[in-house]
Amino acid sequence: MAEAVGDGESSRPDRRTPPTAVIKAVRSLVEMPAGPGPRLWIALRAALSIGVPFGLLTALGYEGIGLQTAAGAFVALFAASLAAAERTKVLPFVALALIGSAALGAALSPWPVLLGTGLVVVAGATAALSFAFRLGPPGPVFFVLSYGLAGNITAVVDGERLNSPLVLIAALAGGALFSYLLALAPLLRDAERSQPVRPLGELLPGPWLGPGERRLILRILIVAVVGTVVTMLWIDPHRAYWTVSAGVAVIGLSAVRRHSLARGLHRTVGTLVGAALYLAIAPLGAFPVALVVLLTGLQFIIELVVVRNYALALVFITPLVLLLTGAAAGGGDLMGAASERVLDTLIGSVIAVVTALLHRRVVKDRPE
Repeated sequence: MAEAVGDGESSRPDRRTPPTAVIKAVRSLVEMPAGPGPRLWIALRAALSIGVPFGLLTALGYEGIGLQTAAGAFVALFAASLAAAERTKVLPFVALALIGSAALGAALSPWPVLLGTGLVVVAGATAALSFAFRLGPPGPVFFVLSYGLAGNITAVVDGERLNSPLVLIAALAGGALFSYLLALAPLLRDAERSQPVRPLGELLPGPWLGPGERRLILRILIVAVVGTVVTMLWIDPHRAYWTVSAGVAVIGLSAVRRHSLARGLHRTVGTLVGAALYLAIAPLGAFPVALVVLLTGLQFIIELVVVRNYALALVFITPLVLLLTGAAAGGGDLMGAASERVLDTLIGSVIAVVTALLHRRVVKDRPE
């Protein structure tokens, strides 16, 4: 579970010219390198985590509550490479962090300044904990996203909440519980139960922070503060979470400077294409059964491709989040929502790429 954050302190200064780094980043948009291992079960688990609760509650006539369980499905994205018995130890902490982030977002939603302050706190705190205990992919971004989604889904409009905060948290907790149980399903097999299980201290070692982790946390705090202030002052306080989420995602888990350039480009291009896809499929979201199928299918594809091409994953992540928030908050202007996400992503990505200057530019030693 422990994942080292490369900082390149032992390598020589990078003499690669900026144009070369840009060319490599652009080329990576169309590359599909081999993944770390099979993804079919991971993708299926993530898809079922979002589709089964939503589909069941929709069939019973509670589509709105079903939508709110979707954020709990984020649990399925963590500890994906661990054995099922080891996931039993790690995922409860993930679920509690997701629920806590959402609860805080819902609680602070009526007050923009407090909502923005809470966003910075959640980004910084979850980043510190994720890196200190080597949580691994996908890092702190989904805690930030849960906070923002909860704030938007329960926002106050004309003096009334769009959705009840208590119902949202209960639904999210239910979704998280289902995702947890589904992640443990392999334990029904004798072969899975016979696998050795490492202690929690090995799965989540720490807390300790090296130079690379400290710089990553500093970058995330800068993104959170600058992104929140810019969005709140000149755009919309309730959109700050997307700006910050985009920046946190671009920073990722690597302390290598050139990594941010490629991630920022992937994030922006993927969101732009994803916004276009959202406009094409959004009308289908008016039909409950179609919405269930769309969200389930999008989540399945995301988990299949995310480790191979981040931009391609964003093509499907963007419409998934837009469909989720749009339906839960009562719809709205499709074109406006899509263009807002592109702008917010661009702002967050630029801030994150600039913060990469905090890292030394390095390359691996090569024979002279």
